[in-house]
Amino acid sequence: MLGLLGILLGLALIMVLAFRSWTILLLAPLAAAVAALFSGQPMLAHWTQTFMPAAAGFVAQFFPLFLLGALFGKLMDDSGSVSAIADYMTRRLGPSRAILAVVAAGAMVTYGGVSLFVAFFVLAPMGQALFKAGSVPRRLLPAALALGTSTFTMSAMPGTPAIQNAIPMPFFGTTPFAAPGLGIIASIIMAAIGLGWLSFRERQAKARGEGYGAAEKGTAVSRELASTAREFDPAEISRAGSWGGRPPIGLAILPLVLVVVVNLILTQFVLPSMDFDFLSQPAWGETTLSAVGGVWSVALALLVACIVLVAMNRRRFRNLRESIDSGATAAVLPIMSVASLVGFGAVVAALPAFEMVRDWVLGIGGGPLVSLAVATNILAALTGSASGGMTIALQALGPTFMQIASDTGLDPALMHRVAVIASGTLDSLPHNGAVVTMLAVCGCTHRESYLDIVMAAIVSALVALVAVIVLGTAFGSF
Repeated sequence: MLGLLGILLGLALIMVLAFRSWTILLLAPLAAAVAALFSGQPMLAHWTQTFMPAAAGFVAQFFPLFLLGALFGKLMDDSGSVSAIADYMTRRLGPSRAILAVVAAGAMVTYGGVSLFVAFFVLAPMGQALFKAGSVPRRLLPAALALGTSTFTMSAMPGTPAIQNAIPMPFFGTTPFAAPGLGIIASIIMAAIGLGWLSFRERQAKARGEGYGAAEKGTAVSRELASTAREFDPAEISRAGSWGGRPPIGLAILPLVLVVVVNLILTQFVLPSMDFDFLSQPAWGETTLSAVGGVWSVALALLVACIVLVAMNRRRFRNLRESIDSGATAAVLPIMSVASLVGFGAVVAALPAFEMVRDWVLGIGGGPLVSLAVATNILAALTGSASGGMTIALQALGPTFMQIASDTGLDPALMHRVAVIASGTLDSLPHNGAVVTMLAVCGCTHRESYLDIVMAAIVSALVALVAVIVLGTAFGSF
């Protein structure tokens, strides 16, 4: 029992102190030491021989995606492309459909590969202007941003380049387009529930005569809390920038389209047609294409999009080298934060007491999909991180679920989609870095806006998750 208590105390330490802006870089090894201590295990040995190899392995595996994803988001921002898309949606939909405009603009840029943090800082001013012109309460803006940037484009849409969609690929040997039909259904459910709720709240407010509300300056955002387990460091947002000129809408959207199209072509046609038998040799890690192909396709798609983006907008950058430098630098803190959570998960999985946790998770009624969803949900909630919680769950239980899939004929693509959607549900608790950032840039408080975030980002995702599990259990992956 002491070992189990140590694991729970370690998770509590991460949750409570991360909410108070302590950095995960210190919290994760400290929490791992607490868990090891209560289990009577050697703390220093676990730190250097368990924690660090697992963290280093995550960096080795996913750094290309964090690096290129952060770089692409910064280049899209500094070229004026994100602002051009936001302005286009504003003109097309107008103040009368302010909520839909914010959701659509957020979905477009994040599905195309732009970091949600870049989207927050660019779309919030656009949303504030639209909401004010349309007399929509400002308190609804964070939920609209969350729905457009942090729900279906992060976890459900087939091929999304979000890091959350990439994490299960090495564990399950899947691609970014795993279970596309189920992903589309889940996306429709999330969007419908979120937009339905926000429209209902808007009608309620107008019936009461409530308008936009008083302007309020955004509060300071902790760098560590805001960027924990995400793919962009907000401290790099203000560096470099554009000359103010914006590309035409077609040129602004093209890099986003390239990310999705190149990713699809590589995943479905190019990589499977090539001979990668050499990967089985010790010199190349004795791996397979299915274990690395998904990461390769997303990384190459982002690289192609970055090259095209720079070529088309060279004169729009104030300082191209500084934009590139800040974009690359923006990847370091987030990946190290997630890697630290991975190290913590590896230590927990190595403790004798974890057998009790594994047995409890696998004993949950409803089958392996329900077990996987519950484990991912709980860890995402405790860590306040979709990617961090899912990585801990898969680091500890991934091989077990793959064995179950092999024994029962369960499609790993279905497990991939369930894990990703599950990671994006209870992660949006009040201590989540993205929630804190959204509220800050919109000038709102938890008391004003958090109920709407719950409905748009948590309830909608939970309903979609249940639907995917039910359909996947009945019909398999599609």
